[in-house]
Amino acid sequence: MIPALDIDPFCTAFFDDPYPAHAAMRDAGPVVYLPRYDIHAVARYDDVRGMLMDWGSYTSARGVGIFDFAKEKPWRLPSLLLEADPPLHDRTRKLMDKVLSPAAVRALREAFAIAADTLIDDLLARGSFDAVRDLAEAYPLTVFPDAVGMPVENRRFLLPYGNMVFNSFGPRNSFFETAVADAEPVLAWVQAQSKRDALSVTGFGAAIHAAADDGDISAAEAEVLVRSLLTAGVDTTVNGLCAAVYCLARFPAVFAQLRADPSLARLAFEEAVRLESPVQTFFRTSTRDVTIGEETIPEGSKILMFLGAANRDPRRWERADEYDITRRNAGHVGFGTGIHGCVGAVLARLEGELVLGALARKVGSIEIVGEPKRRYNNTLRGMAFLPVRMTAA
Repeated sequence: MIPALDIDPFCTAFFDDPYPAHAAMRDAGPVVYLPRYDIHAVARYDDVRGMLMDWGSYTSARGVGIFDFAKEKPWRLPSLLLEADPPLHDRTRKLMDKVLSPAAVRALREAFAIAADTLIDDLLARGSFDAVRDLAEAYPLTVFPDAVGMPVENRRFLLPYGNMVFNSFGPRNSFFETAVADAEPVLAWVQAQSKRDALSVTGFGAAIHAAADDGDISAAEAEVLVRSLLTAGVDTTVNGLCAAVYCLARFPAVFAQLRADPSLARLAFEEAVRLESPVQTFFRTSTRDVTIGEETIPEGSKILMFLGAANRDPRRWERADEYDITRRNAGHVGFGTGIHGCVGAVLARLEGELVLGALARKVGSIEIVGEPKRRYNNTLRGMAFLPVRMTAA
C-alpha cells in the first residue's frame, strides 16, 4: 500500500523548512500519496532521477505543473522545451543546444568575467548591501539579456515573469494569485521582447530567429523559444547565486577554502545548487500504469518529483546536509537531467563560476548582518532579502 502523508508542499510553513517533510517522504517509501492534492510524489534520489530519465513513461507534454494539459487548457503557452516530448522536443532542443554551444558560451566568458569583477568591486566599495537585489539579481540581469540581445529598458520585468511561470506549476493558491495579479503588462512586455525586431542582430535571440529563416522552426516557434530561454536563463541563476552567497556567509571556513583555491568556484556553485536546490519540484504525468518500488501508479497520474529532497538524500550523498565545495557532486538534479535538463544550466554555471571566482579573489569576509527573508514560490526556493557586509581581501 502506498503511504499517504498529510503534507502540503505549497504552503508557507513548508517553504520555511521543507527538510523534515523531505525526510518523512524519503523514509516512508519510494513513492507516497499526498491526498491534499490527490497526487503521488517521489523524494528519493534514485526514483527522482529515474523519472527524469524516462520521458516515455513520465511525460512532460501534459505539463510540468499540477494541472494536466490533456484535461484543461493551460494558463500560459506550454514551453517547447520543458513541456514537449520527442519528436517535437528533439527538434527544438537540438536547435537550442546549437545556439548555446560550448563555443558560443566560451565567447561570452571575457565579457561576463569583466562584469563580475566590476560588480564585486562596486559592492566592496559599498560594504553593506542586499545580496539578492544587488548581486544575485543584478548580475544575471546585466549579462544574460545582453547575451540574448535584449534592450536595456525594463529588464527587471524578467523577475516577475519568472515568478509567474514557476508559481503556475503549483496549485491556484495565494502565491499564484499574487504573482499573476499584475500579469498583463509583464506578459505583454515579454511577448514583445521575443519578437525579432525587438532584439539586436547578434545574440541568442537573433540566432533562434535565424533558424526560422532556415526552416528549422516556424517564426511563431522562434518567439516561443525566445520566451522559454528568458524563463530558463534568469531564475535558476538568480536563486543559485543567492544560495551560494548564503552558504559562503554562513560557513566562513568554507569561504576560506575557496579563497585559498579560487579554482573551486565552479564546484562551490554546483554544491550550493545541490544543497539549496533553487528549483525544488517538477511534475510528470504517467503515460501508462507504472511501477515505483513495488507500487503501481495508474496511467494519467500526476507525480511530483522533489528535486530538493533527492539532492539531500543520504542514500546518495554522504553528509548530505553539509556544504562541501570539494564534494564530487556530479549527478545532482538541481538542473534536472535527461532530455529535459535545464537549457540555461550552461549559462548559470558560467555566471556562478565567475561571480564566486571574483568573490574568492577580492573578498576577505562575507557576513550576514540582518534577518534574511524567504521568497515564496510554488516551485522555486530562494530569498527575497539577504543583508550582508563584505570586506576586501
